[in-house]
Amino acid sequence: MEKVPLGFVANIFKRRSPDEIIARSKSDSLAKTLNWTDILILGISAVIGSGIFVMVGEAACGNAEHVGAGPALVFSVFLGALACVFPAFCFAEFASTIPDSGCSYTYTYSTLGEFPAWIMGTVLVLEYAISNVTVSAAWSGYFFQFLEGFSHVLPDWLVHPPLWLIHDYGTAVLKYQAAGLDPIVQIPHVFGIPIAFNLPAIFIMIVMAIILTRGTLESKRTATLMVIIKMLVIFLFIGVGMFYVQPDNWGHNFAEFAPNGFEGITIGAFIIVYAYLGFDALGTTAGESKNPQKDLPIGIIGTLLIAALVYAGVAAVFTGIVPVSDYATVNIHAPLAYVSRLIHQDWIAGWISLGALAGLTSVLLVLQYANSRILYAMAKDNFLPKILKKRHPKYKTPAVIIWLSAIVIIVSGMFIDMSVATQLAICGTLTCFVLVCLEIIILRKTHPHINRPFRVPFYPLFPILGIIVSALLMIQSLPQLEKASFLFPLWLLGGALIYTVYGYRQHRNAEEKDKMLKQRFMEKTQGEENGGQ
Repeated sequence: MEKVPLGFVANIFKRRSPDEIIARSKSDSLAKTLNWTDILILGISAVIGSGIFVMVGEAACGNAEHVGAGPALVFSVFLGALACVFPAFCFAEFASTIPDSGCSYTYTYSTLGEFPAWIMGTVLVLEYAISNVTVSAAWSGYFFQFLEGFSHVLPDWLVHPPLWLIHDYGTAVLKYQAAGLDPIVQIPHVFGIPIAFNLPAIFIMIVMAIILTRGTLESKRTATLMVIIKMLVIFLFIGVGMFYVQPDNWGHNFAEFAPNGFEGITIGAFIIVYAYLGFDALGTTAGESKNPQKDLPIGIIGTLLIAALVYAGVAAVFTGIVPVSDYATVNIHAPLAYVSRLIHQDWIAGWISLGALAGLTSVLLVLQYANSRILYAMAKDNFLPKILKKRHPKYKTPAVIIWLSAIVIIVSGMFIDMSVATQLAICGTLTCFVLVCLEIIILRKTHPHINRPFRVPFYPLFPILGIIVSALLMIQSLPQLEKASFLFPLWLLGGALIYTVYGYRQHRNAEEKDKMLKQRFMEKTQGEENGGQ
């Protein structure tokens, strides 16, 4: 640790030396099994999934809370990519310079200090854990849409189970009310407490925990299979859909192309940023990468480029088929399947459901992987209970954290509003982008001579643009997202209170124990030397 004056304020801004982080990362016993192609596959697994199968509809059409981008969705896609590309270069430089599984948490610890690092950790947990909640719910929806294709073969109780068994309580109530049924009668109660939970979402989270516990090799194989399936399905949608595109649906002037103006484009970009969520998580693979200095920049930047091109193609086909006048009828939770049925290609809808399942499965895998590695890094820094540092005796994975995270996500999924959860995850993502771009500038000042295998091009312009674009997206969008604009600061405040009450004391106690052990070792060594004389 760097020498600083004693005191609470000095401690909370105490920084960890990059050299110390690198040394600890090299000595970490996590298995080194990933090369650049593996990291690129994991990146595509995380990024091309929930956004392309779920968020495209909401970004284009809007919902009850916010307007949509309309045919200008393509602009939103590239604006969202622009908001990500500058931070992506910063993540790539950090990942090559300080390769550690803590990713943004570790970068913050080395530049801003202990308390900012804790806050970054809480932001990342919000980003990854809450995203797991929304993605697992979307997975459940596409699972039953997929089963619909086998309704003539499968029993009705499997294809159409009770709504309280496949939705969180709030969603189940709305579904029953929409069907003209009384939720109080339909939802079972135990001791007066209504019981509703998304059983398929719970199932897939347990499967993900099992795969992650078995290690990165199993995760890599699963991710590769899912990537192949979903990319084939996406290309099928674009290849068939492009023949049904009507250029008139894009409009004849800017007012028709962007019916909600720049506000709609910005809101669409804010939503689409969620679609790019995942490339930043690749930094957490540093502890298991064979050559993180080379592999991580290739994986991070390559993932973003591929995702932007694929999203643009899907956005162009979607908005070219669906006229603006029909946006109110679009199923924004399954937009690609809706479009396939609109052009009377129902057979594609079945494949889209399969591709969506593959895509959402791969997203869950990478996000839960990233969430466990962030918490593992915080546990190694003695901010969390010791038991969370335990690794599986055979697979050398942080099994305790993996399963604890899965349980928390499963329980949270029973209560969290999915739309608000998505908005919170986006707030966390953009906050992370702003801080990482700022931290690159700080690290260049504090450690100018440290080895940087990859450097942000056009420095300091790109980091500054990353800060500006991400901040503007939040400033422009949050006024329309009332619940998220209230709950996100509340989450940060809660994280700060936990640090003050528990994390700070836990870390100081660990420092004292380390100091005592070092002192005893020195005394023992000195005694042996004196005895030898």
